[in-house]
Amino acid sequence: MDGTSLAKRIVEEAAVKAAEISQSTGTVPCLATVLVGEDPASVTYVRMKRARCAKAGIQSRLIGLPATTTTAELIGTLAGLSADPEVHGILLQHPCGPHIDERAAFEAIAPEKDVDGVTMHSFAAMSFGLPGFVSCTPGGIMRLLEAYDVDLAGKHAVVVGRSAILGKPAGMLLLAQDATVTYCHSRTADLSRIVREADVVVAAVGRPRLIRGEDIKPGAVVIDAGYNPGNVGDVDFDTALTRARLITPVPGGVGPMTIAVLLAQTVDAAANQLGIQHR
Repeated sequence: MDGTSLAKRIVEEAAVKAAEISQSTGTVPCLATVLVGEDPASVTYVRMKRARCAKAGIQSRLIGLPATTTTAELIGTLAGLSADPEVHGILLQHPCGPHIDERAAFEAIAPEKDVDGVTMHSFAAMSFGLPGFVSCTPGGIMRLLEAYDVDLAGKHAVVVGRSAILGKPAGMLLLAQDATVTYCHSRTADLSRIVREADVVVAAVGRPRLIRGEDIKPGAVVIDAGYNPGNVGDVDFDTALTRARLITPVPGGVGPMTIAVLLAQTVDAAANQLGIQHR
């Protein structure tokens, strides 16, 4: 499953919408990214996202905070951005450091600017099928499945991972498409047996090659949302490839889709806040 090509199309569509917004209102859609400290991986991710914003005609504002920033200070920064009419989307790059209460920080983001889909409001909207922004990686996964015409109705989907912004929302979005969802995690007994029953596997646990190829049901669809050092996913790709009907590579599968959904949702947020209806 080629996430790179699909992500390119999504970003191109977002760029067209961003241009329409800029031309009709004189306002350029703006994504504010908050970075606490200088974690090398986070700095790289932020640089990549800013470059993609530029290609999509989205203004990118970077707010760099020192590693010593407190939770209260971070909440204050996010609340200020939430109140700033020139900012349409807010991204808090995480992890922020062990001393930061990330949940409290996320909740300081106004729901209408939560283009990363990390607040409790966004999770509830995903779960109840209400308007709102989806978590970007699960949203990218769903777009991949749709693009490859994967019919989820009645299928058994196994999500390996239960993080608040990946595993849990991925399961909710799959459930909304009438899949029967099983959540697994690090404490699941006999994980291999459960995975072998899956028509769709979403690996999102952050453990390299945890899912073995021999445990993939022949003809299953495999989504590897893991990324580990050395460009290794959570699935043993080479062996899974021999059994899966469709599978995402690492890199080039889910990763590009995450950023694409972030940009698309930023443009949608700008349109919503400016009262514009896209054609």
